[in-house]
Amino acid sequence: MPGRLTHINVLGCTLFASVCGSSAATTVTVGRITAGELLKRGYDRDLVIGSLAGAGTLGFLIPPSTIMIIYGVMAEESILRLFMAGILPGALLAIAYMGYIGLRAVLSPEKIGEAPPPTTFVQKLRALTDLGPLLLLILFVIGSMYGGFASPTEAAAAGVIGSMVIGFAQRKLDLRGVLAASRQAAENSAMIGLIMVGAMFLSTAIGYLGLPRYIAGLINGWGLSPLALIAVLLVFYILLGMVMEGLAIIVMTLPITLPLVEAAGYDKIWFGVFIVIVVEMAQISPPVGFNLTVIQRLTGDSIGKVTRATMPFFLIMAGFVFLIALFPQIVSIVPDLMRR
Repeated sequence: MPGRLTHINVLGCTLFASVCGSSAATTVTVGRITAGELLKRGYDRDLVIGSLAGAGTLGFLIPPSTIMIIYGVMAEESILRLFMAGILPGALLAIAYMGYIGLRAVLSPEKIGEAPPPTTFVQKLRALTDLGPLLLLILFVIGSMYGGFASPTEAAAAGVIGSMVIGFAQRKLDLRGVLAASRQAAENSAMIGLIMVGAMFLSTAIGYLGLPRYIAGLINGWGLSPLALIAVLLVFYILLGMVMEGLAIIVMTLPITLPLVEAAGYDKIWFGVFIVIVVEMAQISPPVGFNLTVIQRLTGDSIGKVTRATMPFFLIMAGFVFLIALFPQIVSIVPDLMRR
């Protein structure tokens, strides 16, 4: 394929995002495996860094996603439907990244490193077998939700049990690892709980002040078309992403922006996917973009260099926002099919 092993950044992040709801964790895990190896093989540094940063953000869009859970609670929307709505946009965004990598490889073949060594059929089969437990875990967790056998909470518990069984079977998990994972899970749950409490207080306070009604009336007075409103919100969120973290952006803005989007004819499921994508863009927006810092630590490059390498993938995400605005069926088709 044009681009050769650079596509592994996208495919690896997409696969890992299916079992991890964190963008930063996806970037770190895949980056530690691929970045050094690709650079050693002579692949273009900017393309390696950019593809890793862009694809790492898929941890928020492809279910299960912590951002979608928080949005679903705040917007009082079905988390399962939000998860289903993220499947097709996440897959299309990954394909768009791979298309860009392939185009760069065709236009600038010198940016692509040496071809990987040839492998036998047995080696390929063994490699696929190594992926088997992960694929089974994905099918077990996601399939149980989409098949109607488990709620998101029950599927999460099943996923924990499944991952522990796999870890013990492969002799890669001991009691110390279980305790460390449990401690981390407790910390994350406490953090999300405090965020939700703060969000509820903030939403109530903003409601009493009448700020959402004021801003809604102000923007409505501009007489914007639905697409123009999306463009304004995109710029608004990009600017916020330069100075704020993704969760804070959702908590601070959702009480104001959600009524505007609903008035423009978009539903809460669509807006959930929209806001997840713009939060992904915030992850690679300087100077606060967390994924940029993660990759800087992995590669040792400056934030400026990492930002420049990531910019094409940032622009792909911005273009994708307008694509789902023009064709909202991209977001709604999977939840609607599953409902039938």
